Amino acid sequence: MVKKVFLVFLMLVFSLLSVFSVTYVVGTEASFPPFEYVENGKFVGFDMDLIREIGKLYGFDVEIRDISFDSLIPSLMTGNIDIIVAGMTITEEREKVVDFTIPYFSADQSILVRKGEGKNISVLFEKRKIGVQTGTTGDLWVTENLVDKGFLPKGNLTRYDTFNFAVRDLINKNIDAIVLDNPVAQRFTKTDPVEIVGIIKTNENYGMAVAPGNEELLNMLNEGIRQLQENGKIDDLIQKYFE
Repeated sequence: MVKKVFLVFLMLVFSLLSVFSVTYVVGTEASFPPFEYVENGKFVGFDMDLIREIGKLYGFDVEIRDISFDSLIPSLMTGNIDIIVAGMTITEEREKVVDFTIPYFSADQSILVRKGEGKNISVLFEKRKIGVQTGTTGDLWVTENLVDKGFLPKGNLTRYDTFNFAVRDLINKNIDAIVLDNPVAQRFTKTDPVEIVGIIKTNENYGMAVAPGNEELLNMLNEGIRQLQENGKIDDLIQKYFE
C-alpha cells in the first residue's frame, strides 16, 4: 500500500512539473554560421548556445524553428514564435514593430569574393552581380548605397533566402560578390574558396526580439544577457565560435 501511494505521489510531482515548465519557441534562420547553423541534425552556434544558457538561468526550455530571415518578424507578430534569436541587427525600422533586448554582439558588413581572383572593394562599383540575403542589413546597404544611387543596376542585385545559396552561386561564378555580416563572412572563408576584400563600417548591434509589450519576457532576456556578460559566459562563447 505504501509503495502504491509513493508511486501516485511521484506521478503527481511529475504532472505538476510538466504543468509549470515553460517552453519558448525561438525563431532563427539556420544558415548564418557561426551564429546559427545545423550540425549533425542539431541547431548550434553562438546564438543557439546563448539562448539555451539564458534558459538554464531561468528554467525554461527552448524549441528552435528554422524560418527564412524575412519571415521572422511576421512570425513573431502572429504568435508563431516567441523570440527571434538570429543575429538580427537592431534598427530604427525594426524597432517600430518589435521590442529588442540590449545588444549582445556588434558587427560590420564584409565584401566576400572568390579567392585568388585579385578583386577588391571596387567590385561593388563596377556594375558586377552582387548577392545579399533578403531583409538583412547587407540587403538594405546595397539597395540604398548602390542600387538607389545608380552604381548598381537593379537587375544585378540577387537576393537569397540563405547565405549558403549565395556562397554556392559565388563559387559557381553566377555572382561576383556578396555583402554580409563580417563574422559570418569570416566563417565562410574557413570552409569555402572565398575571401574578404573589404569591410563596410556599419557599427551594427545584434539583439533578440520579442513581440511589442511583452515586458516580462524582454526583461528576463535582458537580465540573462547581463548575467552572462558579467559571469564571463558570453566571452567563453565568443572564444568558442570566433577565435
